[in-house]
Amino acid sequence: MIQNLPLAFLMNKTPMELFHEGGFIMWPILITSLVGVTVVTERIIFTLRELKARNAEVVERMLEKVEAGDAEGAIALGRTTNDFIARILVYTLTHRDTSLQNAFIRSSSAELTRFGQGMPTLDTCITAAPYLGLIGTILGMMTTFGSMEGDIASAASKITGGVAEALIATAAGITIAVIGLLPFNYLNARWEHARHDVEDAGNALEIMVKKSSGVNSER
Repeated sequence: MIQNLPLAFLMNKTPMELFHEGGFIMWPILITSLVGVTVVTERIIFTLRELKARNAEVVERMLEKVEAGDAEGAIALGRTTNDFIARILVYTLTHRDTSLQNAFIRSSSAELTRFGQGMPTLDTCITAAPYLGLIGTILGMMTTFGSMEGDIASAASKITGGVAEALIATAAGITIAVIGLLPFNYLNARWEHARHDVEDAGNALEIMVKKSSGVNSER
């Protein structure tokens, strides 16, 4: 009968009761989950806003103007949109007389940093959650073994409480990590996609500038 007590304990409790029975380690687990949810929510909103602002057509037209030697026209066109690639090109072309390459690197780094904000924090939450659950497991098992003195039947409730504490903490930590991995991988994929777009725009800009220089030199 004692073997069935932990399962019955878990099935007959509300979420708040499970949280309480999970021990004090549930508080850092809760804080970790709240931080993770906050970061994911902010990053998803940011990503959707950036996707909505993307305007590949304007970027292409900017590059066409650069190829035609109309850098000022490309700058004016880029300022009509919130596309982050267009912002990079605007900054780069604005400082083209100083150093085109350095201006592009500086601007693209700033934009990619925006895409990567919060990711180290989310990564920390995903990594820390299972470890916090493991600490709860150890504490719960210590409670269980500490209760196995004298009459085990009379200490059944303490034994059950220790096992339940271990199970609850472990389940909570692993659940947070697994759930957090989904948006983490998605956001990483979006960052990689943004980096690819930046590199592609940089290569295209370099080609167009060289073409423009060639046309001007022939004239």
